[in-house]
Amino acid sequence: MSRYEDIEKRKSLDGKVYKRNTIYPEIPPSIDDIYIKTTGGDRYDTLALQFYGDSSLWWIISSANNSERASLVVKPGVQLRIPADAQAALQLFDSVNADR
Repeated sequence: MSRYEDIEKRKSLDGKVYKRNTIYPEIPPSIDDIYIKTTGGDRYDTLALQFYGDSSLWWIISSANNSERASLVVKPGVQLRIPADAQAALQLFDSVNADR
């Protein structure tokens, strides 16, 4: 199941159909979080696959590190926080995007 499936579609007054913007929550730090130093070729999606077993959870790592979402590529030599509890991040995502 993709988190994009449930994003509400809306229609503008001139009849154009669009999807509501997704809000990515701030992921609070936890004592169980993992910290890594990136190397050449690291990407948010491949890191999510490595740590969570699901590349679509790239946004958790990106949000935890206040990253711009213009690219999945991470600069080498940067310290990243990998949130330990992906399930808690998914619950935060659901709560900030519910009933908007």
